[in-house]
Amino acid sequence: MGDAREAPTDAAARERELLRSVESAPWPRRWRVYLGLVGPGFLQSAMTLGGGTAVASLFAGAAFGYRLLWVAPVAMLLGCAMLSAVSWQTLSTGARPFEAMARHAGRPLAWAWAIGALVASIVWHFPQYALAGAVVSDLGDLAGLSGPSPAVAAFGVLAWAVATSFLYGRSGASRRRYERALKYMVWGIVLAFAWVVARTGVRDWGELLRGFFVPGLPEPRGELSAEMLVAAGLSAAVGVNMLFLYPYSLLARGWGRDHRRLARFDLGLGTFLPYVLAASLMTIAAANTLHPWDSTSLSPLQAARGLVDHVGPTTGRLVFNLGVLGMAMSSISLHMVCAGFVAVELFGVEVGSLRYRLATLLPTPGVLGPLLWKDLLWVAVPTTVLCGALLPLAYGGFVVLQRSEPYLGADRPRGAKGALWLSAMLAAIAVLVGYLLLFLWRKVFA
Repeated sequence: MGDAREAPTDAAARERELLRSVESAPWPRRWRVYLGLVGPGFLQSAMTLGGGTAVASLFAGAAFGYRLLWVAPVAMLLGCAMLSAVSWQTLSTGARPFEAMARHAGRPLAWAWAIGALVASIVWHFPQYALAGAVVSDLGDLAGLSGPSPAVAAFGVLAWAVATSFLYGRSGASRRRYERALKYMVWGIVLAFAWVVARTGVRDWGELLRGFFVPGLPEPRGELSAEMLVAAGLSAAVGVNMLFLYPYSLLARGWGRDHRRLARFDLGLGTFLPYVLAASLMTIAAANTLHPWDSTSLSPLQAARGLVDHVGPTTGRLVFNLGVLGMAMSSISLHMVCAGFVAVELFGVEVGSLRYRLATLLPTPGVLGPLLWKDLLWVAVPTTVLCGALLPLAYGGFVVLQRSEPYLGADRPRGAKGALWLSAMLAAIAVLVGYLLLFLWRKVFA
């Protein structure tokens, strides 16, 4: 079966020596070294900053102003607790996560994790293309052009996605170029929404701070329920396909035991911070321009056009659209990379091989999203139930691995630190199960 770990190189050996040399150094010097080595964490934020996050953030701000700003940091904090455990396990053992879960937590859990990641990457590809095509078309209108239509624009995005996703498995150098490009894209997304917020201002700083630090559930606005928006925000933060991609991106980078502290730094800087900033800034922008909003119909294009009265007819709409386009395009590319890694495990293909590249194309029917997504909305219900049910199972598998002496040996977290870590992982599972039960309750009894 193909190996996801990058072959050892002189550069990798020098990297390990550098990390060892700063292991006991003061944090400013250690962090300066870490800043030059981060990467996999940005893949996670690039993947999760997609259409689901955009829609959940826009509705939260438009309907409830600043009151749901606490959702993004809480959601990603729980997600990072699980991802940090995944990185600890993977880097401590060097074992392939799918094989480790099958051996130590049970083959059904491993297969549920992999299949859920593949299904999510394929089905949720459709709305990403629908979003990207609509935004590109709107940018054409903004430039005074008569097109392209969203369906045609989606094929342009597909060409970009195929070219970039193929970079990841080609070589270590091409993978680093891919990671660097996504890192710039993630910070570009953050800067775009920061510019919009700077131009629209903050209505009430006290209310904004309370929204971050005082969790609450405001009363419904029309058909919009705060509980469902909270559930959507929590589920958008870390998906089952994101959970699958992460440990393989660590192995592909050639990381090992010496990188465990760097991996935690990378999650904080590359995953937690950009996600919280982008989701929060989008919520604030929607609160500044659209609140109060009580309709269940709201798209990113409506939000972009809602900026006209606040920041002018051109620039604000342009910047907001570019931020949303970056969210959709980064998610599209990483869905494809994730599908390739699933194929590595389920079908035994080699990373970078022709079969691997063909596997990355499995989600590409999503390019028809601008034409089909409205007719495929019914697919969202069973898919959400399926992926929502499989993610807690995958999380449960990693909890079992975190407590497994045969798997981790002396690296199994113990004492107060181990108990705190385990509690955070169980809290993440409880939130996800609560989301699933709430979803089912609404669908069955609403």
